[in-house]
Amino acid sequence: MQHATVALLTEADYLAGEPYSPIRHEYVDGHVYAMTGASKAHNTISGNLFARLRPHLRGSPCRAYMADMRVRVEAARAYYYPDVVVTCAGPDTAADAPSHHLTAPVLIVEVLSESTETIDRREKMRAYAQLDSLQEYLLVDSRSARAELYRKRPEGGWEQWIAALGETLRLDSVSLDLAVDDLYEDIVF
Repeated sequence: MQHATVALLTEADYLAGEPYSPIRHEYVDGHVYAMTGASKAHNTISGNLFARLRPHLRGSPCRAYMADMRVRVEAARAYYYPDVVVTCAGPDTAADAPSHHLTAPVLIVEVLSESTETIDRREKMRAYAQLDSLQEYLLVDSRSARAELYRKRPEGGWEQWIAALGETLRLDSVSLDLAVDDLYEDIVF
């Protein structure tokens, strides 16, 4: 019988090394996972959403980020890179806030692909749900025109909204009516 030892990385070591890595890594309880590249559709959808959020949030205390901004989920001992994330909290927007991660997002968006869908729907959704600040979690499919919005209910739990082309989703976390057609601008299925 062969025996192997798996060395876990400390959070401090992950944070120290990540800025110098040529590729991004997510961190989950001592384990580090390399991020794969995204398709043109994935990037276009993320860009379309960011392009709608940025001017909408101008002048507010909220900030939108895409692709390279980590979210720390302390309860899960994890750091993830959502496709788009919005925070409105002082701990994230203050001058002395960490410059490479957020801790109190109100909206997290993941663009689903064949290689990420299971992780986005299960692992990340469970982890993100532990963030007290999180109000909405939006999943946008990159292979078909479908968006799923999960909104935290005041009494606990989550409610789900599903929308397709020709429909609009209300993002209460940022007071934005988002046309699904805008998400899929320049996408051909």
